[in-house]
Amino acid sequence: MDNIEKTPKYPEKGTNILWEDAPKEETLSETVETMGKPKTDSLKETVDEILSLIKERGMLSDYFIKEADKMKTSINNFLLENAPKGEDDSEFARERAELRKKQIDISELQLNERVGCWRDIALLKKELRDREKELSEREGRAEMIHKILEE
Repeated sequence: MDNIEKTPKYPEKGTNILWEDAPKEETLSETVETMGKPKTDSLKETVDEILSLIKERGMLSDYFIKEADKMKTSINNFLLENAPKGEDDSEFARERAELRKKQIDISELQLNERVGCWRDIALLKKELRDREKELSEREGRAEMIHKILEE
């Protein structure tokens, strides 16, 4: 109760009660700038996201290629460690041939991944160019309107 003021506060004589706490009027150029700002900010975020996607796609492809190389190396090491010593077992020869085929399949997957990655990144870069162009045009128009309003 002690911190409550006992006498009411009245505005000083000559002050406008209705407009005292009202927000300040924006100039026309500020209003125009704030109108296009959400779309411009959205385009900037989209450009950043696309750049991030391009980087992540490249990293994912590199990881896939490295893992496939590890698999091929493991198969190759197994084949070298278990090479026939002397007599040739036909079943073992068939299994070795299957493992070599697996190495070829893995190489084919790597090639497909490289092509797929190139295609994905090319599409992302096209999207990036489109969004950067749209952003540049929007910022150019905003600057032109701002200059016109300043005159």
